[in-house]
Order: sequence, then structure tokens, then C-alpha cells
Amino acid sequence: MKVVIENVEKRFVDKKKNEVTALKNINFSIEEQEFVVLVGPSGCGKSTLLNIVGGLLSPSLGEVYFEGKQEKEKEPTLGIVFQEIALLPWRTVYQNVIYGLEERGASKQECKEIGQHYIDMVGLTGFENSFPKQLSGGMKQRAGIARALAVEPDLLLMDEPFSALDAQTRTIMQEELLTIWNRTKLSTLYVTHNIQEAVYLADRVIVLSRHPGEIKEIIKIDLPRMGRDQDRYRQQFERYSDQIWNLIRHDAQEALKEA
Repeated sequence: MKVVIENVEKRFVDKKKNEVTALKNINFSIEEQEFVVLVGPSGCGKSTLLNIVGGLLSPSLGEVYFEGKQEKEKEPTLGIVFQEIALLPWRTVYQNVIYGLEERGASKQECKEIGQHYIDMVGLTGFENSFPKQLSGGMKQRAGIARALAVEPDLLLMDEPFSALDAQTRTIMQEELLTIWNRTKLSTLYVTHNIQEAVYLADRVIVLSRHPGEIKEIIKIDLPRMGRDQDRYRQQFERYSDQIWNLIRHDAQEALKEA
């Protein structure tokens, strides 16, 4: 199924009772098995847009829908990974991972098989009975990803999932996410402020302007899915990074003045 974001606009009233337009005239789609990354300066509405696509916020105008869904098919399933991992502290890794399955009424056997499958996939085998407080930041995020994958979603939404991690852990998690993605081939919408991360992960990068957030450009990343950090792709990788930076440089500088 293809996800279509059509003429989306989002307005809200700020603390001073002024109406603010956060997003305007947003049009794009996420093809089946496509990895799309949203990037832009602070305050451009990236997370707001992701929350609209995920049904956590309603657009003021426009709509988000799945194209190609048959009428009798169940409603599309979404998996969401936030920057704040939000694992339930009183539940073990295994219990966190199967939480969505339990909510859907899956049997204990289904939970066991599916939960263990995704725990193994994210490299947490042996930590099934650990509680979140016993895990490192990277391990918590892996558990969050496994939880999102366990419901076998039609669309995976990820909102800056690695931004709180140190540089080395972040690099490792990016590599692991690509490995996982190559096994699941899930349609994915990913939010980041990190340009290199966007180029490393994306099939297409959607560059948003500063508020109101509008699409400045959609850039197709014409590089192999794996191995983009290899020397032979370095020049092309840097060209894409420079292209995106030049699109958002002025907006980022303006946003910094308001910080």
C-alpha cells in the first residue's frame, strides 16, 4: 500500500492566542517498501507532520490515506518509535515488545513466537527478562524498535530515534536499522535534523522550510541501499549532504537566532 499525504496544512493557536501555521501545502507519498526521511531546521514542523501521518494529530486541511487498500481489508497498522523511547519501566524487554500484540488480542503462543523473533532481530537475545533500567540507551532504543516491528506495521514512523545517543552508538544504530530494514522492507517515514543520517538512510529526502513548514525540495538518493559510507561513494554522498545543507542553511541560521 502507498501512503498519500495530500494538501496537508496544520494551524494552531499559540500561548498569546495568535493563530500559527505550522505546515502548509504538504504533498508527497510514501511508496510501498520506501524509506522516506524528513529533514529541516528546528521548528519546521517535522515531528508535527509525522504525528499527522501517524494519526496522533489531525490536519487543519488536507488528508492522509492509504492508496491500494481493499475495502474489506483491516485498517492499516502503524508502528511508531519516538525520540523518548517510553518503555514501560515495570515490564521486561519481552513484555514491552509484545505490548502491542497483547492489545490486539494475540494469543500467548503468537506473542511468544513473534516477540522472540523481533527480539532476536534487534540483537537483544538474552535480555528478554531485563527491565529498562538495566539497559543502555542503545539497547532501550532497540527494544523500542522491536516493539514497533512486532505489530508488523504497514508503515513504520520514527521520530529522531537516535538523537539522544552518543555519536558512536548512533552510528552503530544507523547500521543496524538498515540491516533490519533490509529484512523487513517496511515503508518508513523517518524524522531527523542530521543531514548525514538522512543521506545514509533514505531513498528520498524531503527538505522542509522554516515555519510555516513547506516542502522546499524532494531529493532522490541515487546510491546503493547498503555501503553508502564506503570510500567509492564518498564524493556523491557529500554532494547530497551539501545540496541539503544549502537548502536549509539560511533557515537554520534564522532558527538559531530565535533559540
